[in-house]
Amino acid sequence: PKPDFNLNVGSATHGIQTARMIEGIEEVLLDEKPDYLVVYGDTNSTLAAAVAASKIHVPIVHIEAGLRSFNKSMPEEINRIMCDHASTLLFSPTKTGFDNLIKEGFKKDAQKPFTADNPAIFHCGDVMLDNSLHFKKIALEKSCVLKDNNLEKGNFILGTIHRDNNTDQADRLNAILYSLLKISENENIVLPLHPRTSKLLDRNLSSELLQKLQNTNKIKLIPPVSFLDMIALESNCKMVITDSGGVQKESYFFKKPCIILRPETEWKEIVEVGAAVIADASEEKIIGAYNKFNNKDLEEYPSIFGDGKAAEFICKTMLENIK
Repeated sequence: PKPDFNLNVGSATHGIQTARMIEGIEEVLLDEKPDYLVVYGDTNSTLAAAVAASKIHVPIVHIEAGLRSFNKSMPEEINRIMCDHASTLLFSPTKTGFDNLIKEGFKKDAQKPFTADNPAIFHCGDVMLDNSLHFKKIALEKSCVLKDNNLEKGNFILGTIHRDNNTDQADRLNAILYSLLKISENENIVLPLHPRTSKLLDRNLSSELLQKLQNTNKIKLIPPVSFLDMIALESNCKMVITDSGGVQKESYFFKKPCIILRPETEWKEIVEVGAAVIADASEEKIIGAYNKFNNKDLEEYPSIFGDGKAAEFICKTMLENIK
C-alpha cells in the first residue's frame, strides 16, 4: 500500500538521517494526535520515532522488545535499549528477551495504568513468524526465483552478506568469500547482493578470489530479491549463511540450519537449541559449521518464537490499554 506520509529522508549519515526522521515524525504526530505510536525492531527509524513520541508524550508500543546482542558497537543495540526504556507497552518475541527486560529493571507484574514510568512487558511470540507462515503460501504460488535461477528445492545454500563490518573490512570479506568458495566445491550457493556489496567485492576482494568468484558457476551472484522471493529462497534452500538478524530468524521458521557471520547474535535461542552456529568471519568456523550441519540434520525445532498468533495478542492487549 502507498504510505500516508513520506518524510523524504534520503541517504545520509546515521546522525543526519535520525535527526531528519525525528523532525518529520514529530510533525506527523502533532497533526494526527494518535493514542499510541507503534514501533518495530531496532532501526534508526525505530529510534527516531521513539524519541519524537516521547518528547511530546505520545505513549510508545515497542514490538520486538528486549533483544540484546550485548555489543554496543552495533548501532542497532543502542537503538533497542533506548527505545525499550522510552516505551509504555513492550512486546518481546522470546522468553530470553522478556528476561533481559526484567534484568534491566522492568517489572513483570506491573499494574495499570501503564506509562513510560510504569511500563508493561509481555512475552508474545514473534510477528515475523506470523508473517512468514502467511506469506510462504503466497510465495509458493507467485515467486519464480527458483525457476529463473535454475535452483532445485533442497539443493542449494542461501547466503546473504550486508553488514558493513563484513563488507568494508577486506580481511573479513576475503575470509567469508574464501569459505563460500570452499563450500561451493560440494554445493550450489545463491548470493543476492545489494549494489553496495557488489562494489565492495570489486574493491576489497583479493584479485585471486575475485577471479575465482567470477569464474565459478557454483555461486550465483544475483541482484537483491523481493520479499516473496526471499521467502521462497529461505523455505526451499538446504542451509543459510548470513550476517542478517532477520534472515537468521527466518531460517529457523523454515527449519533450515544457519551459519551466522557475526561474533554474536541477538537471537541466542537458535544457537542454544543447535539450529545455528556463530562462525563470525573465521574460515575454520564457517567450514566447520557447514560440515556439522551437512552431516547431521536437526530433528526438532522447538517453538521458541510462539504459535504464529503474536499479532493477535498484541492488538488485543493494545486495545485493552488504550485510554
